[in-house]
Amino acid sequence: MQRKAVVLYSSGLDSTTCLAMAQAEGFTPYAISFSYGQRHRHELEVAKANAVRLGAAEHLVVDFDLRLMGGSALTADIAVPKAGVGDEIPVTYVPARNTIFLSFALGWAEVLGAFDIYIGVNALDYSGYPDCRPAYIEAYETMANLATKAGVEGTGHFRIHTPLIDLTKAQIIKKGMALGVDYGLTHSCYDPTPEGLSCGECDSCRLRLKGFAEAGLKDPLRYVNR
Repeated sequence: MQRKAVVLYSSGLDSTTCLAMAQAEGFTPYAISFSYGQRHRHELEVAKANAVRLGAAEHLVVDFDLRLMGGSALTADIAVPKAGVGDEIPVTYVPARNTIFLSFALGWAEVLGAFDIYIGVNALDYSGYPDCRPAYIEAYETMANLATKAGVEGTGHFRIHTPLIDLTKAQIIKKGMALGVDYGLTHSCYDPTPEGLSCGECDSCRLRLKGFAEAGLKDPLRYVNR
C-alpha cells in the first residue's frame, strides 16, 4: 500500500513543487492549507481550486485567526514592503506561523497514520524568516516524536521533509518543470489586486520572478504592469 504524506500547501511555487515531489517519491499526498486571517485571500482560493487537480488525495483547510495577534503585514493593517529583499527579517514574517502550521499538519498526520510531512521551506532564495532554517526543522522533528502517541509508543517515526531547503528558486522551478508542475496554477504574491494579479514588487514576487529569469523561463502568472 502506498504511504501517505501530509503536504503543507499554500498554492505557492514552493509548496506546489513539494506536492509534486512527494508524489514522485512514492507518497500519496494529503494537502493541508490554512485560512489564518491573511489579508489577501486569493492564495487560498487558488489552493482550494487546484489541490486535488495537482494530485492531492484530500485537501484540508484549517480555519483560525492570527489577526487577533497581528504583528505582520500579512495579517494586520501594515503595508507590504516593496523596496526589495533586505537583510533583516521583514514585516511579512508572521509570528510562529510555521510552528502553528506544522502542529496542525502533525496532528492530521497522526490521525491519517502518515509519518511524513512535507514543507516547502527554503534557506537560500527567501526573505530571511527564522522558521525556514534547517536548525528549526530539525528541532521541530525532534519535538514531533516526543509529543505524539505514535512517537512515544514507537509505532512510527515522524519525519519532516524539506526537499527545497538548499535550492535556489531557479533550481526549484526547474525541478518542478521536470515533474510536470503547471506553475500557472500557483500564486505567490503578498499583495495581489482584487482580481488576483500579482504586484511584481513584494519580496515573494521578486524572488519568484528572479527564479524564472535565472531558469530561462517565462512566469505564466499575470502581473500588474507586466
